[in-house]
Amino acid sequence: MKAVQYRTIGAAPEVVDIAVPEPGPGQVLLKVSAAGVCHSDIMVMSLPAERLPFPLPLTLGHEGAGIVVALGEGVSSVTVGDAVVVYGPQGCGLCAVCSSGRENYCPHARRLGIHPPGLGSPGAMAEYMIVDDPRHLVPIGDLDPVSAVPLTDAGLTPYHAVRRALPKLVPGSTAVVIGTGGLGHLAIQLLRALTATRVVALDVTADKLEFARGVGAHEALLSDANAAAGVRELTGGLGADAVFDFVGADVTGQSAVALAALDADIQIVGIGGGTIPVGFGRVPYGTTVTTPYWGSRTELAEVVALAQAGALSVHTETYSIDDAPHAYERLHQGKISGRAVILPGA
Repeated sequence: MKAVQYRTIGAAPEVVDIAVPEPGPGQVLLKVSAAGVCHSDIMVMSLPAERLPFPLPLTLGHEGAGIVVALGEGVSSVTVGDAVVVYGPQGCGLCAVCSSGRENYCPHARRLGIHPPGLGSPGAMAEYMIVDDPRHLVPIGDLDPVSAVPLTDAGLTPYHAVRRALPKLVPGSTAVVIGTGGLGHLAIQLLRALTATRVVALDVTADKLEFARGVGAHEALLSDANAAAGVRELTGGLGADAVFDFVGADVTGQSAVALAALDADIQIVGIGGGTIPVGFGRVPYGTTVTTPYWGSRTELAEVVALAQAGALSVHTETYSIDDAPHAYERLHQGKISGRAVILPGA
């Protein structure tokens, strides 16, 4: 079968032929319908050899959707023919945290060498993939897999962040979304679907701001040196009650602090490598700064339900598996609006 693999440190991903895997006891084999392309993949492929926590080659793709085609011994909770998406941030499955569905915060995964598909274990950017346990599958019914597959990260991650901030997002509040790409454009829609807050989007070009308005932002401002002043003007000088930074660079972190209100939530979701100095007088009084990671299994089911109810519209660009390296190039160049999706069967 064809697969997209990261094979050499510092090199571009390659399309290769590998054997079709067979499910072992407790495992599930999926015929992959769609796989998402994410900045996290680029981050992994930029790491030096000494910081890469797993061996190569690695089949990429931590957003996966597919059809169940074979069951390992002992699997009875899913059926051949089921349409599903794959829950990515997998944990040990046995501790109290995992038992509550919050495998994204499993305290044992790193020690046990458990890695998400596509971020350490074989991922979805192939014609077939193994899922280690059926608990990591969420049914999608008749949802289009192209629009469903980004829900597993680009939808789940902002949903988890927004849910954490819900107590602050009351009527009359303001939420700022920094970065309106794959995750940010869904964050805007989630804020509109789940809250009565005013949504202000920040990004670096006029076309991205127009895109943000098109998916529901009430206001859209250039993410520049004037952004904080612009947000404060919109809020009568008070600032934003919640700030979601989907870039995570130093400059966007500085903007997040500058435009936050007293007692605000700042959530650094992006993996741009930036930092925020936190201490008394360094951030507005009462401000909480967090770094949420992915989301829970329960939350993924909730995101799928929102999509099934028509509350989310995922903007996608599709590519054949042979064109996957080109999709990564476009993503790295900032040329993709929404999410790039690979279709292994195309």
